Parts: sequence; C-alpha cells; structure tokens
Amino acid sequence: LKNYELYARPVISLRKSLLLQESCGIIAEFKRKSPSKGIINMHADPVRISKGYVNAGASAISILTDHEFFHGSNTDLVNTRKSVDCPVLRKDFILDEYQVIETKAIGADAVLLIAECLEKQKLKCLANLAKEIGLEVIIEIHSAEQLDKLNENIDIIGVNNRNLNNFTVDVKNSFELTLLIPQEYIKISESGINDPAIIPELKKAGYNGFLIGEFFMRTDNPPESCNSFIEQIKGFEQKMVSK
Repeated sequence: LKNYELYARPVISLRKSLLLQESCGIIAEFKRKSPSKGIINMHADPVRISKGYVNAGASAISILTDHEFFHGSNTDLVNTRKSVDCPVLRKDFILDEYQVIETKAIGADAVLLIAECLEKQKLKCLANLAKEIGLEVIIEIHSAEQLDKLNENIDIIGVNNRNLNNFTVDVKNSFELTLLIPQEYIKISESGINDPAIIPELKKAGYNGFLIGEFFMRTDNPPESCNSFIEQIKGFEQKMVSK
C-alpha cells in the first residue's frame, strides 16, 4: 500500500479548509445508497459529481467507499482524488490498521473513525496511526457518552444527527452536544441537514463544517443542488449581517 502512487502525495488539510474565512463549510458527499434510505442515486458518476460540487463552492468532498451498505468503492475515491484539488474525506467502517493505511494509499486526506463501532483503546491506536502517516482524523459521535473516546490525535469532531441504532434523525443533537465539546476542536454537523437556514444557526453554535449527502444526491443534478444550497446560505448570512 505504501508504494501506491497516491500514498506519497501531500495531504490537503480539511481542518484548514474549514477554518478559511471564505469557506462555506459544506462537505458535499457522494453516495449511491444507504442502510436507512436504500437506493439514492445508483448510477451516479463520482468524478462528474465531485467536480461539480467543487465548482459549486463546496469546501471538501466526502466519498463513501463501503460497498455492502453504500455501494461505494475505493476506485470511487481514487478517481475523485485525481479529479479535484480540495480535501477528500474517506467514509467507511474503519476497524483496523490496514484500512487506515489504505485510506492514505487511495488518496484521502482525512479518515472517519466512528465511536459507535470502536472501543476506546482501538480508536486511539487507529487515530495515532493515522496521524503518524499524515492523515487528519475525524471522530464521529452521536451521544455525550462517546466524548469519553476523545484523544490527542483527533483533529475534528463530527456530530452525527442520525441514531445508528434506529436511523432516526434530529439536528437538535448538534445543538445539544456542542455545549459539551471542548472548544479547541473543529466541529462538523452530520446528517439530516436539508435547510440552508439552519447553517447560520449551526455556525453560531460553533460548527465549522456541515456534511450533506443525501439531500444533494437525491436530486437530478447534485452539483446544481449544492450550488443553490450554498447561494441560499449566503443570502441568509447577508440578512443576518444587515439586521
């Protein structure tokens, strides 16, 4: 894996991208299906859509590589990486060291570690390895109890608004958990974001990033949907400034 062409490339920092003053914070996701929603956009082309997302103004791209539940592949990420010049997040069920090294080898800049799926010590070991090889690390949490799994190798905390046990979604989860997250962490709100008006509120609550996939992917033109969403955010923010 370490001999793969993409392994040696310099990482593009997701953290820095989200902190840029001009950043909209949107992490636009490519996915064909999901366990909770079934088929979303089965025959979509990751390269065309990811390039469209970037042209629309997205701050970063997220690619699902899990095949069984999301019908994704490593090839989706490799081809996307070669086509865009922005941070790329790999989303998958990362459970072992091989997958962490693989994440770097296929061209991702950041890896997602799901607190729900990993014991505290295992998560720490995987995060440590990821940092050693130059990846940025996102820990995904859904509950306050999972904050116990934070460690010094975490760059970003992603708050999943979807309960992985029953698939219910409530953006209020982001507003509730932000009060418990240490201020030094970059925060991302994930899942269930389908209204541009909520983004300024989430920013006010301390979030820098907003992971949106299904809302864009269900449309006939995901990049255009992303562009419209970002333009509406700008409109809401201008109204807030002028008040």
